[in-house]
Parts: sequence; structure tokens; C-alpha cells
Amino acid sequence: MSDEKYIFQPETKKALIIAAVLGIILVIAGILTTGSGSHGADEHQTMVNASENLLASTDHTALVAADAEGDHHGETAPWLKRLFTNLWINNVYFTGIAIIGLCFVAIQYAASAGWSAGIKRIPLAMASWLPFAAVLMIAVWFVANHDIFHWTHTSLYGADGDDILKGKQAFFFWPLTGEGGLPIFYILRMVIFFGLWYMFFIWIKKEMLAEDLNGGTKHWFKLRSLSAIFLIVFAVSSSISAWDWVMSIDPHWFSTMFGWYVFASWWVTGLAGITFGVIWLKEKGYLKIVNENHLHDLGKFVFAFSIFWAYIWFSQFLLIYYANIPEETIYFIERMKTSPYSWVFYVNLIANFLLPFLLFMTRDAKRKMAIMKLVAIIVFVGHWFDFYLMISPGVMKQQGGIGFMEIGMTLIFGAAFIFVMLTNLAKVPLVAKNHPMLEESLHHHT
Repeated sequence: MSDEKYIFQPETKKALIIAAVLGIILVIAGILTTGSGSHGADEHQTMVNASENLLASTDHTALVAADAEGDHHGETAPWLKRLFTNLWINNVYFTGIAIIGLCFVAIQYAASAGWSAGIKRIPLAMASWLPFAAVLMIAVWFVANHDIFHWTHTSLYGADGDDILKGKQAFFFWPLTGEGGLPIFYILRMVIFFGLWYMFFIWIKKEMLAEDLNGGTKHWFKLRSLSAIFLIVFAVSSSISAWDWVMSIDPHWFSTMFGWYVFASWWVTGLAGITFGVIWLKEKGYLKIVNENHLHDLGKFVFAFSIFWAYIWFSQFLLIYYANIPEETIYFIERMKTSPYSWVFYVNLIANFLLPFLLFMTRDAKRKMAIMKLVAIIVFVGHWFDFYLMISPGVMKQQGGIGFMEIGMTLIFGAAFIFVMLTNLAKVPLVAKNHPMLEESLHHHT
């Protein structure tokens, strides 16, 4: 049992390569079909009119003017802008799953948890995507920043520019002004966050493997200290990265709960990833240490944090709805009332709260692998919709949609993520045989 090692079978590699190739074909099909149809000028004008009506009673008409200006900053083809948007959505989504893998491991050590001793290699392998995520995120930002982020246009910071954005320019451009062009402070945060996350990943992985070789409690105590420090770093960096990478796409809108909201979406998706990975390996004949009690705990995590996500979603929505401030409510009106996104808005709630809540309500459901796999898949898809809804309306306006390009890009990223994860999982034993709490995990019962 303690000498189990995952073997990355050629047929699994072949299946992932086929999925990636299919994704490429779908993306090409999406590029060819984008622009062949149109949502219509009338529909676009409906959204603009709604914005103007909402803002008519306030002095914040800069929002409408800025949106109009944003439509004319460049002549980027719709297919290319949509491609950039999909790259950004999947970058943010899979980066979140990777960092949550490391976060899960850190929480187990910081909390001195013993039940999870036999499954920690899976979230650790998920975190191996981080260096790829860093390269992709930085590269896509430099290529596509003007198309994704309205605030990057230097003309907005002149004498006749956008007063709202000029008030935020230090957050993006310090020590330069907006007219300086390069948002040094923003880029520096991105590089520092990925650097810190990867550094802690290397340190924690090194100590975990050393513990496996040497035994004792020395490495375990060091891991507990490292994990506690990482969790503090992660608490700060995950919130700021949510502001930078997602909320700043709609730069005239903000929510004080947004960092928590993105974390909740990342966290429950990461938990679903760990759950699916454990069940998949269990079905392959691995992880003999894992029993229905471990599965029950994972199911309880997914169940509880699906409710937590819904609580954060509702709290954010209710405060904005109740206050009824036009420059805040426009964020939800764009997502609820416009046809490319309105159906996603409601599917988001059904997939991420209602279905996990109903399917995982009973004790037995959280012990049946078939139901757990189904819920994990629903959560994967549902929270991809969640990030799509956070990002695409702010970038694409009425030119958005879900079609071949979105499905294909997600297939490419998903296949690459799983390939990297399984490659790293195959390099180390599946079970940490010298973990000081392995015996507790072996006798875990709930």
C-alpha cells in the first residue's frame, strides 16, 4: 500500500492528446464561424440605452462615455478579441485550480490534519501547473492587454480623460502615471504573486519528499510552519489577483466582496478536482488507503463550499440590488438582461448551488463514487461558467457567446493541465509512507 506509484499509461496520454487536438480543431472552427453571424446592432444599442437610463440620474456619465470609447480604441477583429478572452478565462480558471491544490496541502499541514495523509499527492500534483500558468498569464497579458483591459489605454489619463480611472491610476501604474504607458505596479504584482506561489510550491514539495525518505517529525514541523506562512501570503495575494485579473476588466465597477467571491469559486473547483482525482485513481486500482470515510469528507467539503459560494454570491448580489446604485447595478444588468449571457447567469446558479446541494444532501450520496464524480463534473463546468460570466461580458460586450471556440479552448487547457498533473503524479509515490499521521488516516472513520 505504501509503495503505490501511479503509472501514466500510454492510452491515457493518447486520450489527452486527442482531446487537445479536438480542442484545436474546435477553436479553428470557432474562428472561422465568428463574425458570420451577429447579435445585431439593435441589441447592442439596447444595452447602451439601458446604461444611459441607469446613469441619467447621476453624475457618473463617464461610464457610458468610457464604454463607447473602449469600442473604438482599436480595430481588433471580433474573432481575435474573443480568442484573447478565452485565453484569459482559462488562464484564470486553471491557475485557480492549481493554486488551490497547494492551498489544500498547506491547510492540512497547518491544521495538523491526519485524515488526508493518503491523498495529498493529488493536490500537490495539481499545483505543478503553476509555472505554466505563470508563463501563459504574463504572455497573454502583454499580447492582449488592450483588448481585455479598458484601463490600459493611455488616452484615458490625459487632461480630458476618464476621472474615475485617473483616481485609480496609481494602483495600476505606480510609480508612473497612466500616460506613462506601462503599468509597472500591476505587472510587478503578477510576477511577485506567481513567484511566491511557485517558491512555496517548491519548498513544500521538497519537504514532503524529504519526509517520505527520512521519516520522523522534523520535516512535518517545518511543513507546518511553511504552510502557515504560505496561507497568509495566499490570503493577501489571491484577493489582489482577483481584483487585478478579473474585477479590473470592468474598471468602473467594484465590489468589496470580490476577492472572497473569486476565492470561493476557485476553492470549490479545486476541491472538486481533488475529489475527482481521488475517485479516478481509486477506480484504477490505486489509493488502497482511501475508503468511503475519506470520500465522505471530500464530499462534505464540496457540499459545504458550494453553499459558501452561494452565500457569497447572494450577499454580493443582494447588497448591490438593495442599494440600487446605477454604476453598481449595471454589472448585473449586463449579465442578467442581455441575451448572450442571461441564460449563463441562471445556469451558473443551478450548476454551482442547486445541483450540488440536492445531489449531496444525503450522507449516502457522499459515499457513492458515481454520484461524487457526477457532482465534481457539474462543479467543474459550473464554475467555468462562473469565470466566463465574470470576464466575457466586460470584454466582449454584445459580441460574446459560448460556441466552438469556448469549448475548444477549454479542452486544450484541460488536456494540458491534466497531462502536466499526471506526469508529476507519476514521479513520486502516491502515498507518503513516512507521514507521521498515516496511521490516523488508515483508521479514519466518520
